[in-house]
Amino acid sequence: MKVIARVISQKGSCEAGHRVGDEFVISPVKTPQGLCPWALYTLFPFAETLEFGGSFPWEKEPGKARVACPDPDNPVVFELRRED
Repeated sequence: MKVIARVISQKGSCEAGHRVGDEFVISPVKTPQGLCPWALYTLFPFAETLEFGGSFPWEKEPGKARVACPDPDNPVVFELRRED
């Protein structure tokens, strides 16, 4: 299974230049080119859970998670989704 991270919201000025619609494949083997390292550190535990079949009880759809980057002044929100 793979996990796709898609930017669904971006406010302020993202230093990495992420914009709504950007997508990244998250893999335990390779860092996605162009993905902010701070965002990756935040997304990784959620992506690992999804990759191995887990889900989160607060999400409406299994196989998905919404996660915000750690910059409180310029938040970027990602939707992670598991693909078989």
